[in-house]
Amino acid sequence: MGNLPLGPEVDPWPRPLPARTPIAGVHVSLEPLHRRHTDELFEAMRGADESFTYMSYGPFGTKAELGKWIAASAAVHDPMFWAVRPVATGMASGWLSLMEIEPVHAAIELGNIWFSPRLQRTRAATEAMYLLLKRAGDELGYRRLVWKCNALNAASIRAAHRLGFTPEGVLRAHKVVKGCQRDTAMFSITAAEWPNRRDAMAAWLAPENFGHDGTAKQGLAAFRG
Repeated sequence: MGNLPLGPEVDPWPRPLPARTPIAGVHVSLEPLHRRHTDELFEAMRGADESFTYMSYGPFGTKAELGKWIAASAAVHDPMFWAVRPVATGMASGWLSLMEIEPVHAAIELGNIWFSPRLQRTRAATEAMYLLLKRAGDELGYRRLVWKCNALNAASIRAAHRLGFTPEGVLRAHKVVKGCQRDTAMFSITAAEWPNRRDAMAAWLAPENFGHDGTAKQGLAAFRG
């Protein structure tokens, strides 16, 4: 290797795989995705076909079609899916996953996020993402937390910035999705950045940040300093 530069030395131990277990929050519960969620999720997606525009699957025309996809998705370890059940409604209203899991490189992605219209832009939605990021970053010790999306998906790009992911650029002509070329926008949070991002999310979710009408007093970025 001579005198050629290398990156900083890191703990080389492979990180554990995520466990397929429930995760309880204040505003939301995450449940390992299962066929029993089919009825509630099919109801949650009524009239929301547009929300699947940038997903590689969906929309689902029938409950049987959704149930088949859920059964197949629940049977694999990567991506690993959780159904999202907000405490306020008690109804499963979306899903998300940990995916592209690379234990040797301590890298993992938060992705496959589908939130129904009634879940979007709620404390439950933010807490759902926060809980999975905490599992990956705190409990399992992954050094690289990844977010990627279609470069045309403005809502997903806004969400990545809001949560404190750092833009890494665009992979051009990266994939073919639903017969169309997809450029992929890449984002990450590294181990050095994670404590700040975690604490900001926790502060935003705190009861004192919300008024009596449920409106946040400060945006998430205000807590990152």
